[in-house]
Amino acid sequence: MKVLVPVKRVVDYNVKVRVKSDGSGVDIANVKMSMNPFDEIAIEEAVRLREKGAATEVIAVSCGVLQCQETLRTAMAIGADRAILVETSEELQPLAVAKLLKALVDKEQPGLVILGKQAIDDDCNQTGQMLAALCDLPQATFASKIEVADGKANVTREVDGGLETVSVTLPAIVTTDLRLNEPRYVTLPNIMKAKKKQLDNFKPADLGVDVKAHLKILKVKEPPQRGAGVKVPDVATLVDKLKNEAKVI
Repeated sequence: MKVLVPVKRVVDYNVKVRVKSDGSGVDIANVKMSMNPFDEIAIEEAVRLREKGAATEVIAVSCGVLQCQETLRTAMAIGADRAILVETSEELQPLAVAKLLKALVDKEQPGLVILGKQAIDDDCNQTGQMLAALCDLPQATFASKIEVADGKANVTREVDGGLETVSVTLPAIVTTDLRLNEPRYVTLPNIMKAKKKQLDNFKPADLGVDVKAHLKILKVKEPPQRGAGVKVPDVATLVDKLKNEAKVI
């Protein structure tokens, strides 16, 4: 069984992002980039499934600029067998990414697609669900445990009320949550091995996909600064401020 794992190149989670002076977006010039943490969890889970014998091949996929090759090499250092880059300089929105992934699903015919539930840059949480709809495949989102056996995936997923276990018939789409696993440390020997692994390069036109944006960002701005807190002498004053100043009660 092939496992397809989409990974996204994002601003590193340790970096404090800055908004461009013209408000057109986030400044990523000379900023450290890395793999989206949720996608790193997805790669780790796919590699573990292969190590258990439930999968035979792990394919990492990324859509974006040429520098996404670095992210794919990291995925292969974690344990992916090969990688595919869909190279484009266009700003990709979730629907465009889902269409590109759908074309690759049709091409590779994986038994399972595992991807992070969301990216930490746009926080959309849409690509996995859109991909499942486009491919007409069952989906299990926010997975905290995955067990694959007998042509099915039993997925424990996190919901508002606790945990829910669903069984989906393969092929299927699964999106990962933080508690699914802890990604392994990437060692130097594996980084060197990753440089020799196969990395295929496609353009959106090669897959017959139009990645034109359908949404337009009007303005990006920093969240307003919080005002300083104040101490109140008694409960009555607190209630009065909540009622008349904050107007929350």
